[in-house]
Amino acid sequence: MSQEPGGRRKAELRAWTATGESFHRLYNSAPAGRRPLSTRFLEGLPVPLLQFSRLRKAYATTVAVDDVTFEVRPGEVFGLLGPNGAGKTSLLRMLIDIMAPDSGEILFDGRPLGPAERERIGYLPEERGLYRKEKVVDILIYFGMLKGLSRRAARERALRWLDRVGLQGVANRRAESLSKGMQQKVQIAGTLLHDPQILVMDEPFSGLDPLNTVLVKEILRERREAGALVILSTHQMPMVEELCDRVAMIDRGRLVLYGDLEEIRRAHGGSAVLVGTDADLAGLPPVAAVERQGGLRKVWLREGARPRDLMAIIEERRIPIDHFEVARMSVEEIFVTTVRARAADPAAPPVVAPAAAGGKA
Repeated sequence: MSQEPGGRRKAELRAWTATGESFHRLYNSAPAGRRPLSTRFLEGLPVPLLQFSRLRKAYATTVAVDDVTFEVRPGEVFGLLGPNGAGKTSLLRMLIDIMAPDSGEILFDGRPLGPAERERIGYLPEERGLYRKEKVVDILIYFGMLKGLSRRAARERALRWLDRVGLQGVANRRAESLSKGMQQKVQIAGTLLHDPQILVMDEPFSGLDPLNTVLVKEILRERREAGALVILSTHQMPMVEELCDRVAMIDRGRLVLYGDLEEIRRAHGGSAVLVGTDADLAGLPPVAAVERQGGLRKVWLREGARPRDLMAIIEERRIPIDHFEVARMSVEEIFVTTVRARAADPAAPPVVAPAAAGGKA
C-alpha cells in the first residue's frame, strides 16, 4: 500500500482495529474506558457457533446478498468462495458491522452479534493499509490498544508476533520501507494480536512468496486447532482444497454450494474416470470427451452416465486396461462447473452436502 488508508479502505481499517481513534492520541495514552478483553478463548473454553441467518442486502436495484444462510463452526477453516462481485465482501462487511443487512441477522452462540462479540473478531481485509511513516512496532501497539490491550501487553504481543512471522528485525523500521510481502505479514500479525475468537482472512496469501505462504497456512491451522472460527475468503482454489473443512459458495448474491468439502468433492466425483489404456475410448457410448493426463486418459462421461457403465462396456468389448479410477474433481473444477451451471439456470437450488466427521490434517 503506497498511501495512507482513505475512503472505504479507511472504514475497513477502522473495523480491523475496532475504532477510528487518532494514532498518536491513542498510542500516547491509555485507552479510556476500555476494559481488558475477555480471556475466555485463552482459557480454552468452547467457542460458540457463528450463524448467518437469511441475510439480505441491496444497493439501489442491485441485490448483493439474497437470503443467504450458513454457519461457521469452531475448530474449522471455513471457505467463503465465489466469483468477483458475488456478494462475499458484503457478507464480511455485515459481519464486522461496516454495514447492516436489510433483513436477516448474524448470531453468535444463538444471540445477535453485538459490539462485545465483534471485539473478538480479527479481520484482515483484502484492501489494506498501514501508516506508512510510523514504525512497525508502534503500529502494532496501536492496534493492540484499540482492541483493549495495555501498552505493555500490546508491545509484548507485537514483538512475539513479529518473531512468529519472521520479522524479528523490522520492529523499528517504518512501514513504507517494507516490501509488499513484509507489509502483508505485519498486517497478519496485527489481525492476530488480540487472539481473536473469530478470524476472518480475505486473500491472506496476497504478495507472499512460497515460503511465507507455508507460514501463513501453518498459522491458520494453529488457529483452527486452538478452537477458533476461521473464515478464509480467497480465489486461490488450491488453498481452499488444502485448508478448508467446509465451504459456502456465493454467486450473484445467492448461496449455490454449501457443506463439507470432502462430501462436495465426492458428490462431483462421478463425472470423470482415469483409465490406463492405449485404446481409443472416444467413440464409446458413455464418453463425452477424452484427454491425456500423464500416462493415463481422463474420460469425461456424458450426463447421466456412471463409471460402472463405462467399465461394463470396456469389459464387454475386452478393451485392455491396467488402471481404472473414478477421478476426483478439483475444487477449481467444481467452482467453474457450479458458476457456469448457475449462469444457465439462475433459479437452481443450492447444492448442500452433508456434514462429515473430522477435519483436515
